Formats: sequence, C-alpha cells, structure tokens
Amino acid sequence: MKSVLVLGAGLVSKPLISYLIDRCGYSLTVASRTLDKAQKAIGERKMGFAMSFDIDSDPSLREIVSQHDAVVSLLPYTHHLDVARAAIAEGVHLITTSYVSDAMRDLDQEAEDSGITLLNEIGLDPGIDHMEAMRIMDAVKEKGGEVLEFVSYCGGLPAPEANDNPFGYKFSWSPKGVVLASRNKARFRRNGKVEEIPGKELFANYETVDIPGLGSFEGYPNRDSVPYAEIYGIPEARTILRGTLRNKGWCDTWKGLHDIDMLGDHPVEGDTYLEMMDSLLPGEGEVRDRIASLLSTYDNELALSNLEWLGLLSDSPVMDRTSIVDALSKLLESRLKYKEGERDMIVLQHRFEVKLPEGERTLLSTMIDFGIPGGDSAMSRTVGIPAAIGVDILLKEKDIPKGVVIPTIPAIYEPALKRLGDEGIKFENTAEAR
Repeated sequence: MKSVLVLGAGLVSKPLISYLIDRCGYSLTVASRTLDKAQKAIGERKMGFAMSFDIDSDPSLREIVSQHDAVVSLLPYTHHLDVARAAIAEGVHLITTSYVSDAMRDLDQEAEDSGITLLNEIGLDPGIDHMEAMRIMDAVKEKGGEVLEFVSYCGGLPAPEANDNPFGYKFSWSPKGVVLASRNKARFRRNGKVEEIPGKELFANYETVDIPGLGSFEGYPNRDSVPYAEIYGIPEARTILRGTLRNKGWCDTWKGLHDIDMLGDHPVEGDTYLEMMDSLLPGEGEVRDRIASLLSTYDNELALSNLEWLGLLSDSPVMDRTSIVDALSKLLESRLKYKEGERDMIVLQHRFEVKLPEGERTLLSTMIDFGIPGGDSAMSRTVGIPAAIGVDILLKEKDIPKGVVIPTIPAIYEPALKRLGDEGIKFENTAEAR
C-alpha cells in the first residue's frame, strides 16, 4: 500500500485527506505544528496518522518525506522549496496548490534527474482554471481553430443568502493573504497591447462580469497574465486576462483603502481605530472628512460608508498592532465572518473568442460550486480535491512528465476534470456565433 505525507492541516486539508483515504485507500500521515489540528483533520479514519511537526524548527523533514511515496505541501508557499529539495533527495513526488515560483522552476532538471514530478498549481486558481482552459483550447486547436481572446475570472464569495454585509465578502482563507494580494500590480494583454496596472490603481481597473443565474459582479486583473500566451500555447491571442471576481462595491472600497494608505507596513499609532486613523491621515479636522478628501473612486460615498461600517472610525481598541496592514487584516477578520451553517460559493468563468473553420464563436465555460452547510466549504473542496486527484494520478500513471509540472497537459487534466465532475465540481458550457 502506498503512503502519502500531508504537511499542514489548515482550511483545505480535510477534503484532501478524505479523498485520499476514503476514495483512494492510501495510508496517510498528516504532519502539523499543532497535533490537535492534524488529529481533527483525520477524524476517525483508521488509515490516517497524525504527528506534530514544525518545519521551522524540526530538522527531520527529509527523514519524514523518505517514508512516503508522495508529499503534499499545504504549508505557506515560502516553505515549498525546502519540501521540494527533500522530495528530490528522496525520490518522492511533490504536490502543491501554489503558483510556481522562479526558484521552484529552477529545480526542474534536478527533479527530472531524480525521476520525480513536482506538480504545482493544482488547486483552484491556479488549478481547475488551468485544466478547463486547456481542455477547451486544445479542442479548438484540434478543429483547426485559434483562440483570439481569453478572459477568466474566479472568486470565492459568500453564497447569495449569506451575502449580508456591505463588502459582499466573507473570509474562507487567510485575511492577511487577501489584503496582501490587494497590493499586487497586474499585467495583461488587451487588443494586442500589453497593459500594466500598479497596485494602487488595481481597483480602479475593473469591469462588470455577468454570471448566468447569479447576476453581475466586478472583475479586476490578477498578477501577470502575459506569460499565459506561452503557458497555454495561444501566442495568437490578442487578449489574455486572468482576474479576480467580487461582488459589486468591492473595488471602490479597496481603492479607498489604497487612497488612505491602509495597505502599508508602517507602524500603528494610537490605541483605538479612530486614533490610528487620526495619526495616519494628513491634515486637521474630523477624521471622516479627511478620509473623504483623499478618496478618488467611482463612488466615494459608497467607499466611505463601507470603511465606516468596517470600524475604522470607532473607539474600539486596535486588535493587532504589528503594522497598519495587520491591524486592517484583524479588523476584516472580525467583521467578515461566516456564521454557523452559512455556505460559501466559488464562481469561475472562462470566456473565449475563437476562430473556427465555420466562423467566429464566443465560448463560455462557467463553474459554480457551493459549500456544504456544517461541512466542507466550497473553497476547501475546490482546492483540496484537485490536489488529492493530482496525488492519485502521479502515483498510478507512468506517463506523467518528470520535473516541474502544472496541470495543463491532457494526461492530467482529462482524468482530473472527469473525477472532479464525479464530485459535483463541473462546468456549464455555451457557444454563440459572433
């Protein structure tokens, strides 16, 4: 019987653990800094084993990895390289749900020489999005067609009935991760021209995205989309944009946070949020008026109202004084919580403009997945289950390339998408003549 090591027992671990033991029958070791978290993630499963392990202080990583056939790193991405080096040294496959860093890519030849695969980006955005995009693009090419435009948006959101706060958002993963991502610049290709958006202007560059059956959302660019011309094999595409999907009002609110310099790492001054804002903002007079004078959004009143609702003008004590960005993250976490029994929702939409022998078409591929009240969230399902399927494919299929790989090849995306469909994670596809 083959065995799998899972490093980390965070939010997405439970569906992964369940799939690998209950569906695939693997022996599983879950290693977490907190033993209790690992035990809870495993539950009563007899083929699951929990252990305490802190990668920052425990020197036995390579020894632990050597006892397994594959290792899944659900640790923060900063630890993936250490795990990858241990996997290469011991000839053990590695699976992560994170983007491939330049340093990870540099391990390609070492991994190939070791006869193993370092499979990254197999979760959700990145992950399922890659697989469905490549499935459609490969099908277009097989018909003798070409992809003229590719625009993709993905978001983790509260289900409509749980969407009850002005931000239109609740946290199903690290609040600080969301905050830090809001500082990223973006780069994409539109109508044949590469556009670059600085982080401070990211939320001023959004468009309305209509999702069948759900309504209208805001979509804004995410990271660097330009390399996907090569990754997806669509050099002919005049538009390539991958972005994030949010409910209406999100972009003006976050542009407002940029405008008042709430996304920096500078120290906190003052004991309450109002005092903190007073020290942060230039000028004199009422803090609310000073915020209003700095806002430069499409709807300043909406942004100001939402920042006030959040509590930035309250006399409540600052909950995390590490830095301004930590203070904001903790406040967001306290205000944007899922209540017991509420569902989250994942929405992913690909839009393709393609040229086929019979004419130009607009192809739309949409995935909507809901969390299970009292059970797994949609976020954890759509990240954890693809990773688990990736493990099973690596351990059972012999024709998967060695080295650093993402799931853009048929040998991975074809079986993975079919098995995701069996779990209820599937796409609706439409085509319209242009």
